[in-house]
Amino acid sequence: MKILAITSCPNGIAHTYMAAENLQKAGAKLGVELKVETQGSIGVENPFTEQDIREADGIIIAADKTVVKDRFVGKKLLVVGVQDGIRRPEELIQRMIKGDVPVYQAQSKSAEAMTGENKPKQNPIYRHLMNGVSYMVPFIVIGGLLIAIALTMGGVKTPGGLVIPDDSIWKTIESIGSAAFTFMVPILAGFIAMSIADRPGLAPGMVGGFIAANGSFYGSEAGAGFIGGIIAGFLAGYAALAIKRLKVPRSLQPIMPIIVIPVLASLVVGLIFVFVIGAPVADLFEALTAWLAGMQGTSSILLALILGAMISFDMGGPVNKVAFLFGSAMIGEGNYEIMGQIAVAICVPPIAMGLAAMINKRKFTPAEREAGKATFTMGLFGITEGAIPFAAQDPLRVIPSIMVGSMTGSVIAMLGNVGDSVAHGGPIVAVLGAVDQVLMFFLAVIVGAAVSVIMVSLLKKNVAAVTPAVVGEGAEAAEKPAGAEAAPAAAVAADVTKAASAEISNGTTTEASAIRVEKLTDIVTPDLINLNLAGTTQDAVIDEMIAVLERNGAVRADGDFKQAILAREQESSTGIGMNIAIPHGKSDAVLKPSVVFGIQQDGVDWKSLDGSEAKLIFMIAVPRNSKQNAHLKVLQMLSRKLMDDDFREALLAVTTKEEAYQLLDQVH
Repeated sequence: MKILAITSCPNGIAHTYMAAENLQKAGAKLGVELKVETQGSIGVENPFTEQDIREADGIIIAADKTVVKDRFVGKKLLVVGVQDGIRRPEELIQRMIKGDVPVYQAQSKSAEAMTGENKPKQNPIYRHLMNGVSYMVPFIVIGGLLIAIALTMGGVKTPGGLVIPDDSIWKTIESIGSAAFTFMVPILAGFIAMSIADRPGLAPGMVGGFIAANGSFYGSEAGAGFIGGIIAGFLAGYAALAIKRLKVPRSLQPIMPIIVIPVLASLVVGLIFVFVIGAPVADLFEALTAWLAGMQGTSSILLALILGAMISFDMGGPVNKVAFLFGSAMIGEGNYEIMGQIAVAICVPPIAMGLAAMINKRKFTPAEREAGKATFTMGLFGITEGAIPFAAQDPLRVIPSIMVGSMTGSVIAMLGNVGDSVAHGGPIVAVLGAVDQVLMFFLAVIVGAAVSVIMVSLLKKNVAAVTPAVVGEGAEAAEKPAGAEAAPAAAVAADVTKAASAEISNGTTTEASAIRVEKLTDIVTPDLINLNLAGTTQDAVIDEMIAVLERNGAVRADGDFKQAILAREQESSTGIGMNIAIPHGKSDAVLKPSVVFGIQQDGVDWKSLDGSEAKLIFMIAVPRNSKQNAHLKVLQMLSRKLMDDDFREALLAVTTKEEAYQLLDQVH
């Protein structure tokens, strides 16, 4: 019997390879020919050939991220979470041997639903949303930064706003950035729909997203923005999924995924948006515009609060556009103070979220902290859309926080008589001389951003406890309550995905001569092995292992490497269970990438996943400025090998460093 298996987790590191290793071992034990394709962070490894699929008796997918299944039509297909691949590999193979698995058909409902293996505590709405957001982010970054560069280098102040001359190269660059922005909402909607309905949902989602973003379909100048894109994505995805579940004649099955499903689902989402959602949206925003115009002469503070809230509510969407267009109209009437308030409110969300992400490690993942730099930069140029990825991931906490910050900034701008003579916002307009009362303008921005940073820091939960599907090994952790299995192992991987290698060159770290890691012993020497750790507490063992690194010139003695290790442990334990812990940290104190291995025979409480005490401890030290992915490979190698019970027992039984080194030399 021949079985194929795919393993994958959202972060694509440890659990992907743990599941692959255990499935291969179970297949060998049961006498089944089994080939595993891993879809990890470094791409697809050991891919199936057409002959493999043709000869296979069945396919097992142990994954917590979307895996395209089109190539498996007509084959028995079992879909489970990656944790089942780690814990129940023999049971999965036995089910395949017994034939207790449905045949996957293109028009049938999703394999997850057929097998009944959906994880009941996992939030599918959140997973679908995150799939869309992850693909949308690059378009926001491209569009925002290119437009910002064009405005800075080629913008000319006019009563109608910052204008770039048509015959300038900067106009072309702005157009490229604007083109990237036009893809933002369709991409968001398309990949939400694809997460729900696989590939047949992609086209309907993008069509629905385009309609949502273009109000001309339903009589609105602004469109429905990213919120409309989210609605369109879910409408398209579930419409496509419903059509997939229809029973159709066999003659229609081949054209279902390429013609019938995309056309019908696109029609459904398009008509709903144009005739059901769109018209009320257009009427609502016309009424809002008239209401704002009627508020002139009433309470200035109330108007400032309303404008600040509207600008930040949907960040470039229809509510934002109504307030912005109202402010632009007031410039034409000689009233610059309305746009002054709006100019402050426009930049508070991206500046605040950029700052919050960069300074608050417990609330944001490493990827979000990196994205925060681009978001902050967009804020300086008045590009509110830079905050959208953060709002889309956690709307209930982020949107109220940035609304309060923008409202605060808007009120301060009103009290300080801040005026803006061009239809644009952000510090860029102050630098270019379009703002009256510049000091009050910057005070309003600083205070508004500070309020949002404080609020979002108080409201958001620590990343290790709230959204493991984004910050770690993924959705399998969402199955469990806080502190249960999977979350700490996810956190171990979170920073290591960006770790890399560099080596000492005349006493300094150089990226040019990156260490090539083919096996663990490339960065482990006998001197980095301690078989008799004396510490009886986690803190004592950490000190002991860092001392080994210091003695071997891998870490500076006066550095902050321990703080990096402890900060990582505070996010979540690096004890992954089975008597294993993998503490790690990135620090300027690390001079070269290294792994120190230690054994504590009596075990140390490491708050491990399964409650076991840590006996086999691998400490990974990474230079802060590393840019390669050598350590990603180290974690993958360790993940595979440590699943071997015999290997773990052999490690615990070694009596000399040489024996340990020979065993570690097998990790490749």
